[in-house]
Amino acid sequence: MKTCPAGHETEATDYCDVCGIAMDEEPTPAPDDTGTFSTLDPKADGGSDGSCPNCKASNPVDALFCEACGYDFTTGSMPRTLTPHAAPPSADPNPSATLSSGWVAEIWIDPDWYADQKSTDPLPSPGVPTVVPLKHTSILIGRASRSRNITPDIDLSSDNGISRRHAQLTTDGKRWWVEDLGSSNGTYVGGSVGPLPATPIPAGQKKEVASDARVYLGAWTRIVIRKAADGEV
Repeated sequence: MKTCPAGHETEATDYCDVCGIAMDEEPTPAPDDTGTFSTLDPKADGGSDGSCPNCKASNPVDALFCEACGYDFTTGSMPRTLTPHAAPPSADPNPSATLSSGWVAEIWIDPDWYADQKSTDPLPSPGVPTVVPLKHTSILIGRASRSRNITPDIDLSSDNGISRRHAQLTTDGKRWWVEDLGSSNGTYVGGSVGPLPATPIPAGQKKEVASDARVYLGAWTRIVIRKAADGEV
């Protein structure tokens, strides 16, 4: 057991476990006649008005620490600063198997689907699709929720017509299926030509998504699943 310059017993060799002072600091003098401690550095005296010698902030005359910067009036030093540990890398929230071949989902804003749904939300500006790599054999489609710990693989949080856990895509590496997870507004599958689908797929039943099919959901979202081009995955 060692004794720090301020008189505390500690097992530490670098900084005191009690007050945080460096173990190689000059000793703090004993209390004077007034019962108060003088500081290690004569210039560190806070003065009769309680002003901090480090940041000049005003403090009560009997304060032990500066309320503004944490300066220790009893030891004449700043408090020990601990280096935070680096956060561990986040684990992959998707527990399903990793795909051995490259697939992507094109996420489109479809004005025709938006008009058909008669949504009151303003339509975002349609443009080029967002391309999402599909890295697992099971893909959750929905809107993210930190409080409910929902992290969809295809995050459609901008579309309020999408449920938190809206639909699931699954694959055997060659073909894809979609299953509605009991969403509020349903999941629809249609072809690349012809009218928009009018009947949602039954919740809890898997529907194969052909190579030229389109998945419609929410207020304006259209999803096309295809093989990844060079450089996309």
